Order: sequence, then structure tokens, then C-alpha cells
Amino acid sequence: MIGIIDYGAGNVRSVGNALERLQTPYFVSRNVSDLSKAQKLILPGVGEAQSAMKSLGQSGLVEWLKIVKVPFLGICIGMQILFDHSDERETPCLGVVTGRVQRFDAGRVKIPHMGWNRAAIRQTNPLFYNITDGEYFYFVHSFRAPVVETTLAVTEYGGDFSAAVRKDNYFGVQFHAEKSGNAGLQVLRNFIELC
Repeated sequence: MIGIIDYGAGNVRSVGNALERLQTPYFVSRNVSDLSKAQKLILPGVGEAQSAMKSLGQSGLVEWLKIVKVPFLGICIGMQILFDHSDERETPCLGVVTGRVQRFDAGRVKIPHMGWNRAAIRQTNPLFYNITDGEYFYFVHSFRAPVVETTLAVTEYGGDFSAAVRKDNYFGVQFHAEKSGNAGLQVLRNFIELC
């Protein structure tokens, strides 16, 4: 059973719809005792870093999320808060992945980065099983995660940024897998079945 973490701003309904298309049972909760029963966790992404961290903190989830042992997938802001820090309102994040999330340079590119863009796979990983290198995914974000040792895939928009990361049991994708057509569904299927 997949536990979708509800922090009040996440794209819960869209992720739920995608899991239903994959015929995968799930539940939605912001309660540690409920989420502790999940075999895998998904933190959907919509909103901004400080609000997300504040809401997770109010639900008692921040410290727990740093130590979960089941596979975890963060989507969009759910990936960004895996890093040490976000420049979005100077927000300390979960610190699972080393690095600082920074705003795109408005002098170089239009903000937000919105629409379809390619993800170049940097490391072989089950999350990208049956995904073509350079596949298109759907992005909507104003802040970019750095390319780090744990980066699985990169996307170019005024320079490379992490499109996907993996550290131990933690996975993150900057793109909205639930809105990325068949390729996005394949990523979700891979997380459910292979990770």
C-alpha cells in the first residue's frame, strides 16, 4: 500500500488519479502512525519550500521523514525539500541530499520553468527502467536543485539541474510524473514495482 503524504498543498488528487490508473492501492494521510504502515511513500509537489516544511513540521513529520526506511518518492517540491536548504524564503529542509536549491536566473531564462523538457539519464537506476534517455517530462518550478553525486538525471534550462535524485531509499523527481503522460506513469510504475 502506498502512503501519499498530505501536507495541505501537495498535488494529492493528481497523484491519486495516476495510482488508480496503475491499479495501485493507496491512502492519503498526514499522520505518522498511519503513514508508518505504508510500504512506500510519495510526497507530491505543489507549493513552496517554507510552507511545505512548516506544514510537515506541524504534523510531526519532519524528523520522521529523515529516518524512514521504506522507499520514498518526492515529486517537485517534494524532491527539493530532500536537499539541505532552499533559497526559497531561506528554508532549512530535510537534509537527506547534500546541496542548496536556488532560484533560476531570471536574467537568463523565463521563470517559472514550465512545460515539457528532456531528462538526460546520468545513472542507471530502476526508477528509469523502460525510459528512453532524453525522454520528455512535464515541469513547473521556479527553483532548481543542483547536480550532485546522487543525481540520476539532468535537465537543461539555463544550465543543468537535477531532474531526478536518489539517496539510499529516497528518490526524487523534479518533473510532475503524474502529469507526464505514459513516461511519467512508467516512472511511477517503476517506483511501485522495482524500487
